[in-house]
Amino acid sequence: SWQQQLESSFLFEDTPDQRTATIDVKKDMEGGRPMDRLLVGDVGYGKTEIAVRAAFKAVQSERQVAVLVPTTILADQHARTFGERLADFPIRVSMLSRFQTPKEQEVVLEALRLGNVDIVIGTHRLLSPDVSFKRLGLIVVDEEHRFGVKHKERLKQLRLELDVLTLTATPIPRTLHMSLAGLRDMTLMQTPPRDRSPVLTYVEPWDDGLLDEGITRELDRGGQVFFVHNRIETIDAMADHVKRIAPRARVEIAHGQLRERDLEGVMHRFVVGAVDVLVSTMIVESGLDVPNANTMFVNRADYFGLAQLYQLRGRVGRSHRRAYCYLIVPDQIDDDAERRLRVLEHHTELGAGYRIALKDMELRGAGNLLGPEQSGFVQTVGFDLYLRMLDETVRNVTQGEGGPKLIPAEVSTDAPALLPDDYVPSHEAKLDVYRRLSRVTDSAEVIALREELRDRFGPPPPAVDAMLAVARLRILGGRLSIESVLVRANEARVNFRDVAAPRMKGLSAAFHEVQFQAEVRRAHPLSLKLMRLGGVSILDGLVRALSTLVPS
Repeated sequence: SWQQQLESSFLFEDTPDQRTATIDVKKDMEGGRPMDRLLVGDVGYGKTEIAVRAAFKAVQSERQVAVLVPTTILADQHARTFGERLADFPIRVSMLSRFQTPKEQEVVLEALRLGNVDIVIGTHRLLSPDVSFKRLGLIVVDEEHRFGVKHKERLKQLRLELDVLTLTATPIPRTLHMSLAGLRDMTLMQTPPRDRSPVLTYVEPWDDGLLDEGITRELDRGGQVFFVHNRIETIDAMADHVKRIAPRARVEIAHGQLRERDLEGVMHRFVVGAVDVLVSTMIVESGLDVPNANTMFVNRADYFGLAQLYQLRGRVGRSHRRAYCYLIVPDQIDDDAERRLRVLEHHTELGAGYRIALKDMELRGAGNLLGPEQSGFVQTVGFDLYLRMLDETVRNVTQGEGGPKLIPAEVSTDAPALLPDDYVPSHEAKLDVYRRLSRVTDSAEVIALREELRDRFGPPPPAVDAMLAVARLRILGGRLSIESVLVRANEARVNFRDVAAPRMKGLSAAFHEVQFQAEVRRAHPLSLKLMRLGGVSILDGLVRALSTLVPS
């Protein structure tokens, strides 16, 4: 009843995706194995609310919760959010970050050890060796792309039976592929908040006139501006330049080397509207929620990664106002940076984070499944082959390497075997079917694909039936140790591998059943010449005959 009370006190109506995510997370937490769920949703799509509900459920089961965030600013904001949402319940929420004095930190650490704190929200400080819990049950990792593999593994070492909920807008390639490969569970949150409009994104060279126009337009409508300059040594000079361009704007600086109280003060003044332009480093990348700030300039955007730029852009456009993001780059940048910026400029629609993450994985590679690398390697072999190799390795690990490897037969035919343009006009749909056919390992999958094609495009023409028959022959031939099948008009040549030991009696009976005459051309390895005497086509007859020989 308390969980229902908490959920009904949410100020906004749950989106369909939020309801699905809530059900998924609760089911995982109640299941027999530890949860490892990735929650993918854009900024403002309600991921934090799902984390609050999961934490509440864990605390009700007498477990402690650790919420790991990348920055002190985000830790401060989450501490306020959790505190407000759980204010009506007897739950103790604490924060652990460098904003606190050593004495304040020691008080929190002692309370964690004794079990007097239910939920702790902290930065990397939570991963320090002196942090211990009485009964930790759930870890929430926010902005997952900001943590390395070692950070996440350190968390899991705390307790092997921990539930882990990971929140992100743009998962790193390694994490995304683990989810797509079925090694981690994933829930997508793609329903946008009401009245949210896409952020207009421009890639532009440096121009004082552009800065003046952008800042003036935002100030004239009573808004605020982010100016991201990720070099602490030159940030003061950049702030002075911005003041000269927009003399009536109140400009302040924020970066990680400021004293804790000074940084906290600047952020507070910006949030309450006492600062017009915040010149900052990447410290504002995660979690800062200022609905009144709807223009952003990112200086030297070519130095940033896709996920970083997407997160930065998410700081604006958090209200009903039209938002603008200017990515400022020099005239000459390298090809990789150019591709990243074009992806971001192209994907401005709401909820684009997941598609950007997929593009990032395609550009950088899916990383190392068992090692620390979170991207890379793919360019050596190509994305499609890399995924196949990784899938095969995962299958070997999960199913064991003792079984025989299926090597498909090579099949060649003089009959047209393809998807004609007048049957499947879309190039994307064709590519999808060809890709799926190249990966099937079971004859039943080909039959199911034929039914799907019939349902989507109508009865398959002869060229499509021939293509599907060739796919089935490759699989059946692999199961029977056939090396190659050559089909010409009404004749076929079937060559077995050296290791094959087929029984001629069974072969003869199977081919006789479909009205084929079989003639032995070589005894070892066995090679047969087949002639069609009547009945079904040569391809269909081969499929039927070989299907009866494959053990079920």
